[in-house]
Amino acid sequence: MYEPNVVGDWQEYDEHAGLRIRVHRLEAAEPPRGRDDAAAGLTYFRVRVTVENRGTRHYGIHLEDGQIDVRVGPDGEGAFVDWRSTQFIEGFDVYPLRRVTAVLYAAAPEAALTHIDIQVQLRVDEEWTDRRLWAGGIGVAEATAAATASSTGPGSLAHQLSAFLKDQTEPGTA
Repeated sequence: MYEPNVVGDWQEYDEHAGLRIRVHRLEAAEPPRGRDDAAAGLTYFRVRVTVENRGTRHYGIHLEDGQIDVRVGPDGEGAFVDWRSTQFIEGFDVYPLRRVTAVLYAAAPEAALTHIDIQVQLRVDEEWTDRRLWAGGIGVAEATAAATASSTGPGSLAHQLSAFLKDQTEPGTA
């Protein structure tokens, strides 16, 4: 089974020696050019896509609109991508030991931000690469803490199982 990258993971391109990419710094943030009217009632977030060249030759990198797809929530609904505030990589030569970063602004319902999938298809020297997928979320720690608290409470299955096992291991119970 194919598993997506976790936000922050580097992914290397076999067909382009030394070139690697990652999606990172997924965080809630307002766009620098102000909110788009189409995003009314949605929560904005920002994510960075960095391409790094660890090879021996330079590569021409293109990462523009249509090459990044953002899906949110358990059903994978499309997020609103604010193209006006997003900073793309348009025909930039990345030399050895250098990086280039795109900054994407998007918006979605706040409840859906615990699950965000970002798919990127990079163009390198006028050739399309395979699509790569990263998964992450905003507010996952808070949601996980709340779920853990509710799943270990006195009436939860975990609590009942723990009590049962404790009773089984105590001397004098049979």
